[in-house]
Amino acid sequence: MQKIFRIIDANINRASEGVRVLEDLARFYYDDKTLSEKLKSLRHGIRKGIMDYLPQCLEERDSSNDVGLAISKELKVDNKASLTELVTANFKRLQEALRAIEENLKVIDKYELSKAYEDYRFTSYTLEKDYFNVICKVRKREKLDTDFYCLTAEEYSKGRDNIEVVKAMINAGVKIIQYREKDKKLLQKYKECLQIRELTSNAGVTFIVNDDIDIAILVKADGIHIGQDDLPIEKVRELVGEEMIIGLSTHSPEQAQDAIKRGADYIGVGPIYKTFTKKDVCDPVGLEYLEYAVKNVNIPFVAIGGIKEDNMQQVLHKGAKCIAMVTEIVGAEDIEAKISSVKQKLRGDK
Repeated sequence: MQKIFRIIDANINRASEGVRVLEDLARFYYDDKTLSEKLKSLRHGIRKGIMDYLPQCLEERDSSNDVGLAISKELKVDNKASLTELVTANFKRLQEALRAIEENLKVIDKYELSKAYEDYRFTSYTLEKDYFNVICKVRKREKLDTDFYCLTAEEYSKGRDNIEVVKAMINAGVKIIQYREKDKKLLQKYKECLQIRELTSNAGVTFIVNDDIDIAILVKADGIHIGQDDLPIEKVRELVGEEMIIGLSTHSPEQAQDAIKRGADYIGVGPIYKTFTKKDVCDPVGLEYLEYAVKNVNIPFVAIGGIKEDNMQQVLHKGAKCIAMVTEIVGAEDIEAKISSVKQKLRGDK
């Protein structure tokens, strides 16, 4: 029975090492203080719990003759292709090791101690969920990391269809495109979104669908954008899951703070100027609300509404990091040239 301590020793090391990998990623890559603290506490608990039996564990340790090392080298099944795979693998390593410790402690009549390691295992399940919520937020932030946001509006596209316009936007280097068509039939919108999803996926462009949650889900869009009179954010989140971006149009400081509190991933701030692309649009909010957002909004936001190449400097000088244009782009004679001109001004302002 003494060899049971060899199993316990190996799994204490395995569990602690797995937590350490997760802890370092949380601390140094994701900059998440809460996760780092919880993982550190778990790691110390796992190590501390077995201290009374450390002499027996060390006595039975035989690393140089461990047959598992050769097996690992031969199989090469532990390669990681992404951070997600790295995190997943180390949580599974942690949980499997804790289960092994728990079960083997029972065999040597350490039942109460085994229940402590059972608690650690269940703690790890909760931490895994929390960890992946953090990863989701980081991924969504990365997808929203741009200074220029374009929307479709076929009515103003000089006879060009949305697919042609989107291709031009992608060719010009646009990183976020929102599909917004209020008056088309649902099937027509779905078919267009399928094509746009393929184009944007191939180009690594973030694709947002306006209003139509069902279409966003069906075409596997990156996000959905909703308005103040649409379904509540919480209900939309239930439908689309944690990984999909949710954007919300806001028109006041109160709406901005409410959106943040309720879990929006980004907000639209506007309309800055008068716009005619939406029939139910509210009056312009001007630059005052934009100034508030710059100082007080801690999630990504996009300034939108009546922004043109000849007034965009006013918006940028107020501190906007991302601007959206609709008719200025889709209505241009040469969409790619217009986007290039706008982007030059964006770079120049920076």
